[in-house]
Amino acid sequence: MNNLSVKNLTVLGFGLSTLTIISVYFFQYVMNYQPCELCYAQRNPYYVAIPILLLALIFWKKLSKIMITTLVSAMLIIFLWSTYQAGYHAGVEWGFWPGPDTCTGIGGGISLDQLSDIDGSRVVPCDRASVRFFGLSFAGMNAIVSLVIAAIFALATKKSVQKIA
Repeated sequence: MNNLSVKNLTVLGFGLSTLTIISVYFFQYVMNYQPCELCYAQRNPYYVAIPILLLALIFWKKLSKIMITTLVSAMLIIFLWSTYQAGYHAGVEWGFWPGPDTCTGIGGGISLDQLSDIDGSRVVPCDRASVRFFGLSFAGMNAIVSLVIAAIFALATKKSVQKIA
């Protein structure tokens, strides 16, 4: 991977990001795994990164070296954040720390107004993995994928900074 260009690394990061989000939708809508509040939050870095990366790749030749370095550095930060979010969620599932009150069943109570819509609502717990593959939940897998994507953009950032210097 060390001989890949900054653009090729960016294409690789974009491809992995897009494949990850497609997989998320596949498991939700085809395999019928319902996401929890923390699962939805883990999608946000992808929703930010994918369109930015797509536009950057379309207009790559028009971007300056500084803009490219800024772009890949921003993607590194976004996917480090994604790694943190997924790791936090995996830790909640393993019981290492408490999750948010809104989806772990330890909330501070319910009002009578909320009871009127109790049949129409379903809370998916954040502290229980819906499935595990090789011991990893979806959150655990996302932590690994996000870390790999962050590593790709770390290498892209290093190469891009070397080009400027």
